[in-house]
Amino acid sequence: MKFHLLASVAGLALVAGAANAELKFPVGEGPFSWDSYTAWAESAPDLSGQTVTVSGPWLNPEDGFFRDVLAYFEEATGAKAVYTGSDGFEQQIVIDAEAGSAPNIAVFPQPGLAAVLAAKGQMTPLGDDMRQWVADNYAAGQSWVDLGTYPDQNGDPQFYGFFYNVNLKSLVWYSPDNFDDAGYELPGTMEELKALTEQIAADGEVPWCIGLGSGAATGWPATDWVEDMMLRTQPPEVYDQWVSNEMPFNDERVIEAIEEYGWFARNDAFVSGGSGAVSSTDFRDSPKGLFTSPPQCYLHRQASFATAFFPEDVVPGEDADFFYLPGFAEKDLGNPVLGGGTVLAITDPTPGAEALMEFLTLPIASEVFMNQSGFLAPHKGVNLDAYRDEILRKQGEILLDATTFRFDGSDLMPAAVGAGTFWTGMVDYTGGKDAKAVADDIQRSWDALK
Repeated sequence: MKFHLLASVAGLALVAGAANAELKFPVGEGPFSWDSYTAWAESAPDLSGQTVTVSGPWLNPEDGFFRDVLAYFEEATGAKAVYTGSDGFEQQIVIDAEAGSAPNIAVFPQPGLAAVLAAKGQMTPLGDDMRQWVADNYAAGQSWVDLGTYPDQNGDPQFYGFFYNVNLKSLVWYSPDNFDDAGYELPGTMEELKALTEQIAADGEVPWCIGLGSGAATGWPATDWVEDMMLRTQPPEVYDQWVSNEMPFNDERVIEAIEEYGWFARNDAFVSGGSGAVSSTDFRDSPKGLFTSPPQCYLHRQASFATAFFPEDVVPGEDADFFYLPGFAEKDLGNPVLGGGTVLAITDPTPGAEALMEFLTLPIASEVFMNQSGFLAPHKGVNLDAYRDEILRKQGEILLDATTFRFDGSDLMPAAVGAGTFWTGMVDYTGGKDAKAVADDIQRSWDALK
């Protein structure tokens, strides 16, 4: 696969060691896909003397892991690849793009800002070859194509964004020891998850720990619940219509998803501390109830980062495990996955930028990162043995089994809604307010922005 700008690059050759890059893992060693890398390197363009700049939000230690990846590109091409990370990236990239001083490649933490730059003509489409490669080589490939496609300055849809480094939200955490002691089995459908919830409550135990507290951001965990329920009750096209407000927030299908969340969170018998404690419980504290003796709860829905808030003596993969939040068997909507991730786009096109984007499609470009961090890849060609641990490998398998992937909906909505009335509305709903009344309020707030 060669993308369009590479056709103009003469003198294709392997420049072994030309950039004097230090390689984190020696070629040929470890659980990495060396064959595809060495084959690419043998015909890679000679970019000696050229510099490729990349800017993004990754800071220590992720910036170092990405530079480890870039070293293999440097080794193969002779180019110098420079990554600059900033916690003010989202503001800086807008300034740089307006000034004509953008990096060759920008790493966006979510696709909304990338779409804004695309509409201003400040990004370069990746082309049909790259679009088709993603469709063919990423699990749920069309989802990733759709997430990377934005209108250009003429309003025509173009494929701009390549997703690289993904996280999962559609997970339910539990203690294997507590499940074994109680004789509970992992559910494979939403119907079975509801039956398990009722069984645990009937046994006199508490099924769920749920916490929405997050300071000024209180309420966001409930928005994740609702987004997951939208993907399990409606086709992905309806989810997209909801996120863009093409379908009103107070549509009956959205209200259904809110009430599916309420089935779990608004039943005193189903939640640790009762439903009244959900909004006041900090999301960082809520998973700890899985590990008390006796357990305060048996189930906790949270993203792949949940392990950061487990007690220090809890070993993920031993004391804690997870399963995929299943869909409704009766809905037949496949295996939808909710999550997030960083999207790379060309903001200053050069042959080196095109070459780097092509390099990032190689399995090794994901494997080096995922071997050292929580990096997850929807790439069907990566070696799963390269994951840092078994927990991450299982999350990677969920990504590969996905039939649909959708980005966190609240992150794609206008901030006044997605990081405002949606959050507060879910707090109100969890506290007892009617779902339709909450949805009406959120839609009015959206209308006020138009």
